[in-house]
Amino acid sequence: MSRWTAALLGILLVAVVVFASFVPARAETITGTVIDLSCYARNRANTRTDHDQGRECAQACIKYEGQPAGLLTTDGKVYQIGGGLAANNNARIAPHVGHVVTITGDITNKDGMPVLAASDVAMAGK
Repeated sequence: MSRWTAALLGILLVAVVVFASFVPARAETITGTVIDLSCYARNRANTRTDHDQGRECAQACIKYEGQPAGLLTTDGKVYQIGGGLAANNNARIAPHVGHVVTITGDITNKDGMPVLAASDVAMAGK
């Protein structure tokens, strides 16, 4: 009987893992400052376009090098920006680096970091 119990628990565990992988992303509206994640990871003071690596560094990193863009909220939470905003080397989000914006999109988790996938961005307060 113990083997059957173990087998049943194993099947239930597999079912829970499979079910959890199909949980849909949740849509949220997040407001924050658009940042270059690689520069911010190196120095948390790097939240604008000009910082310790020079003028327009963040623009160069996310627009020309394709580094991931992020959204830094006032409470310090950081989201990687994905979806249509990150397509074509962040073409739609790059002009907003250093600006406070509002993005509504689906939030998933990739390697421990929340990813905000969206296609539209609006300047905050507009």
